Amino acid sequence: MNLESMIGTIRPVKLVISISLIVIFYLIARFFGRVLYNELRKRTPENVAKPLYNTIYYTIISIGIIAALETYGINLSSLLVAGGFAGIIVGFASQQVFSNVLSGFFLYVERPFSVGDPIEIEGAGISGVVSDITMLSTRILGWDGVTYRVPNGTLFGSNIKNLSSLVARRVEYLVSIGYGDDIEKAKEVIRNVIEEEPLALVYPSPEVFVEELGDSGVILKVRFWAPTSKWFEAKKKVLERIKVALDEAGIEIPFPQTTVWFRTPLRCLKENH
Repeated sequence: MNLESMIGTIRPVKLVISISLIVIFYLIARFFGRVLYNELRKRTPENVAKPLYNTIYYTIISIGIIAALETYGINLSSLLVAGGFAGIIVGFASQQVFSNVLSGFFLYVERPFSVGDPIEIEGAGISGVVSDITMLSTRILGWDGVTYRVPNGTLFGSNIKNLSSLVARRVEYLVSIGYGDDIEKAKEVIRNVIEEEPLALVYPSPEVFVEELGDSGVILKVRFWAPTSKWFEAKKKVLERIKVALDEAGIEIPFPQTTVWFRTPLRCLKENH
């Protein structure tokens, strides 16, 4: 349909119907959009609620405009077919964008972490402090000072460790002692170090026990709890003090070694004078 024929088909009744459709869909968009916006603001920040409101609002308005054009017999299917190839390309891109936006919304609702929380993303090799959360992605400042941008769709489908969700975290070490050393004495030395550390919590109580019998020594598992805000500081201090205390107690921390056996005794070679 060309412009002249379209103008010729304009009738007052059709004009009233098309305008009425646009007005009705506009009111619907305003009403449902506003209701959705008010509900979202109660549960999500402004930078999440506003884009979702705009998406719903303009989608309903677009439907109203299409319905108004249909009253004049304007078939949009030809336009859709003509732009089919471009639509496929845009469709793939918009699908990814929509997935990230929807995942961002669910992350805001579920709140597995907040800005400032130290987190670890299993399988991605990314850990650090959350610096920003947007509708499409989350930015994480890594421990090495590198900023990572992780799409919300990827983040929502991953296992996330929030390292500050509780007020206390457990510290764990594996400490090896020699097979000839006294296990009970070593455990007592390690317990004394933990009890003297101000950052180590009394409850849950510390634990020191034999984890396994290794190739070069007896492996002790050491566990104690520390405040989350001081976890890394406690982890560094206590391990160093355990090493010093074991040395002072004469308890060996063995290094890997291999014993070689020969079928026949080795003969000492003497130089011929």
